[in-house]
Amino acid sequence: MPMIEVRDLHKAYGGRKAVDGVSFHVDEGEVFGILGPNGAGKTTTVECVAGLRTPDAGSVRVAGLDPATRHAEVTRVLGVQLQQSELQPKLTVREALELYASFHERPADWRVLAGRLGLEEQLGTRYAALSGGQKQRLAVALALVGDPRAVILDELTTGLDPRARRDVWALVEEVRARGVTVVLVTHVMEEAQRLCDRIALIDRGRVTALGTPAALVGRTAASRVISFAADTPLEAGALRALPGAARVATEDGRTVVTGTDATVDAFVALLAGRAVTARGLRVGDASLDDAYLDLTGADPS
Repeated sequence: MPMIEVRDLHKAYGGRKAVDGVSFHVDEGEVFGILGPNGAGKTTTVECVAGLRTPDAGSVRVAGLDPATRHAEVTRVLGVQLQQSELQPKLTVREALELYASFHERPADWRVLAGRLGLEEQLGTRYAALSGGQKQRLAVALALVGDPRAVILDELTTGLDPRARRDVWALVEEVRARGVTVVLVTHVMEEAQRLCDRIALIDRGRVTALGTPAALVGRTAASRVISFAADTPLEAGALRALPGAARVATEDGRTVVTGTDATVDAFVALLAGRAVTARGLRVGDASLDDAYLDLTGADPS
């Protein structure tokens, strides 16, 4: 039996379909990613899984339990870090951790979690005085303090600096190594590619692609990425006309062309034919970013 199972899930708000027939399952001990554009239905989906919203149709099971009818039992199994959450402003970090730990029969050691998430120096700080990144780290700690069998992490590293982000990633890997099932909602492609065993792409309330990161990258029309800067600009039309070219864009002052091996060969010939020197030329394999753009047509940021 999967740890989490979603079948033909539907949810609408005022006639607008937020979730329109989403189905997937998450195996025990798996890190399962959910990606998609803003407004695609990702957060509504995981809120139904957590029992915070009642589906209009379809079914959800967490460890075999219906979150809508057996919510108290599900909270003993499932930890949740929501995209947006608030605590009482005067509550200190220590008080919040102690309070949430008291809700569970066998909680994790909140002191260890505070240390792993870099919150030791903020234990006496009131919630209202925390930075956005500190609040995010506290939310992660509160989701894990019950020592859950599964956890939902919605926009896990929003507001975190690069070092804190990698520390949180390492913590997720440690949690997964203990057999905890993780549902990770994210816009950070590097995060998804590093952490997730499988990924569901949700767009307009439906699952449009499902598979491992490597399988999703393999589905994209572009298998190669060319990145360069040129003293003599090459017009976008000439680049789009290259055989196999799937996308031409400008990123941070560099031109990026995604395509195939044939695109690379034709690009080199184009440079030689026009006597153009490409500065900082890089040719690499397509990434999850490229797959995301190809499969959804949306910018992950």
